[in-house]
Amino acid sequence: MLLAPFALILVAAGYKYLQVRAASDWPSTFGKVIVSTSDVRDVKVLDDTREDRKRTEKRNFANIVYEYTVSGQKLTNNRVSIGEDRGNFEVAETIARYPVGTAVMVYYNPRHPRDAVLDREMPKGIGGCLGIAAVIVLAIVVGGIFGAARINEFIAAHLVDPKVSPIVTALCGFGFLVALFGLALHRQGSLAKKWPVVPGIVKLGAPETYVSRDSDTGRSGPVMQTRNVQYNYHFNHVAYIGSAGSLSTSNPNPPPWQLRLFGMDYKNGDAVKVFVNPDNPSDSTLSPGGRAAYFLWAVAAGFVVVAYFIATHG
Repeated sequence: MLLAPFALILVAAGYKYLQVRAASDWPSTFGKVIVSTSDVRDVKVLDDTREDRKRTEKRNFANIVYEYTVSGQKLTNNRVSIGEDRGNFEVAETIARYPVGTAVMVYYNPRHPRDAVLDREMPKGIGGCLGIAAVIVLAIVVGGIFGAARINEFIAAHLVDPKVSPIVTALCGFGFLVALFGLALHRQGSLAKKWPVVPGIVKLGAPETYVSRDSDTGRSGPVMQTRNVQYNYHFNHVAYIGSAGSLSTSNPNPPPWQLRLFGMDYKNGDAVKVFVNPDNPSDSTLSPGGRAAYFLWAVAAGFVVVAYFIATHG
C-alpha cells in the first residue's frame, strides 16, 4: 500500500517519457496564435463516495489556439505541451508567453497532423517530483519497519499494561498527523490573509444529483444532492473561477444553519472579496481565516486524551 502511490507516479512518468520520445521525431512547421485567453473546463476526478466513482470539477485553463498548415491544409489546435494539463496551473504565465499574433513553432504528428504541440519537452519538475516521492516512500517504509517497533517498545515500558501499547502508539500517531494537518492549514490561512484582494461575483451552480456509494462495502447508498458555490474574478486582466465550497446532502432543502456552517449561505450574484494567491492566481479563497485548523487541533487533542486514559487505566 505504501509503494502503490510511488508505482503510479513511475508509470505516469514512464508514459510521458515515451510520449516525449515519440514527439522528438515529429516534423515542425510555423504557426500563429489566434486565441490567447483563460477558459473554464470541466475536469473529471475520482470520488469513491459516488456510485460511478467520479465527479466533475470546474478548473481554470489557458486556452491557446494556434493555426498551422500541413500539406496545404490549414489546421488549428490548442494543445500547448506534452505534459498533462489538469488545470489551475500556470494559466497567466502561459497566456503571457503566447499572446495573440505570436509566431510559434508547431510540432505535429506526421500520421495525424491534427495532433500537435508547441512544447515537446519533458514536463518541468518531474525529476524533482520523482526524487521527493522516492525519499518520502523510503522514509515511510523504513520508519514503519524499524521506527514503529522501537517506539512501541519504549511506550510499553512506561505503561500500566504493556499489552495496550499498540493502541496508545496508534492514537498518539494519529493525533500527531492530525496536528500537522492543522498546522499546515493555519499557516496557509495566515499567508492567505496577506494576499491581494479583488472583487468577485458569486455564481451558484445547479444542484447535482447522484447515487452515493459506501467506500467500504461498495454498496449503493441514498440519492444525494451536491450544491456548489463558485465565484468569478479577474486578476491582472485574466478571468478565473474559484470555489467557495460544496455541500452534499440527502435533504433537497438543507436548513439555513447547515448552509452557514459550510460557508454556503450565498446568493447568486452576491459581490464578494476574493483573496488571490499572486504566485498562482487560480488559487483563491473568500475566507482566509484558517478556522478549520482549530477543529483539527481539537481532534488531535482528543486522540491524545484517549491515549492517556488508556495508558493510565489499562
